[in-house]
Amino acid sequence: MIVALEHKSKTTRIGLRVAALLLPTILIVVQLAQYQGLTKDFVYEVPEVTRIAAFETTWLYALIHVFSFLPVFLFSFEPRIAYYKSWKYLFPAILLVGAFFVLWDVIFTWLSIWSFNPTYYLGIKLISLPIEEWIFFIVIPFSSIFIYENINYYLKKDLLARAEPFISVFLLGFCFAVGILYWERLNTSVTFFLTGGFLLYHFLFLPAWHRSRFYFSFIAILIPFIIVDTILTGGFTDAPIVIYNPEEYTGFRIFSIPIEDIPFGFMMLLWIVTLMETWRKKAQ
Repeated sequence: MIVALEHKSKTTRIGLRVAALLLPTILIVVQLAQYQGLTKDFVYEVPEVTRIAAFETTWLYALIHVFSFLPVFLFSFEPRIAYYKSWKYLFPAILLVGAFFVLWDVIFTWLSIWSFNPTYYLGIKLISLPIEEWIFFIVIPFSSIFIYENINYYLKKDLLARAEPFISVFLLGFCFAVGILYWERLNTSVTFFLTGGFLLYHFLFLPAWHRSRFYFSFIAILIPFIIVDTILTGGFTDAPIVIYNPEEYTGFRIFSIPIEDIPFGFMMLLWIVTLMETWRKKAQ
């Protein structure tokens, strides 16, 4: 009887895993099946924080990466945190997760859901994306996870351990609610459905400390994230680097940043952290 119960429990877990993965996938497939195509009337006028004349250059997107990467790289060899020791787990995670997000980026660029302003990048493209956009999915996670590693080094106590279940349930419920509410806006619904589906899977099957540690770190990560994304979305320039089709997002912005960018970055970084921590623990 014990064996039968264990088998039933294992079958249930497998069923839940499949359901958690299938739910957002089915919703997105249904949306894409209904997709009718868009105009290319991208939004070039966005809320301005302040105008910085020096940013009006085709080097801007590349320079964002230089100034995001270089300080972190130099401090990676600081002996206490020794960020470089995490690279053997970090970079495979970045590349694996980045492949998914690049595919997403290519599809949405092809669908004219967003695009890129040639005024601010060097003009080299690979599969419809500026080369700087490919680099984005390496440099930004590399710099963001550096903050996560520093916080975990200096703050040993998991401050959100008790609150984690409530935060997780609220976040995944919020994501699915927004995805349904904005069903007809592909950028919004896909972003929130994917984030909600990933969180659901994470909550059901992965260690809670991955989430609680990441949630706390993400609050700090949001500061440089918002600065960089404000540059990308036109808060400091005449027009954005990344331009969006108004038909397919909510229109709500933080400064110049579409609200959809927050769950997009959240999911990408949590996924990378989860893989990195899983592989690091296995190696111990």
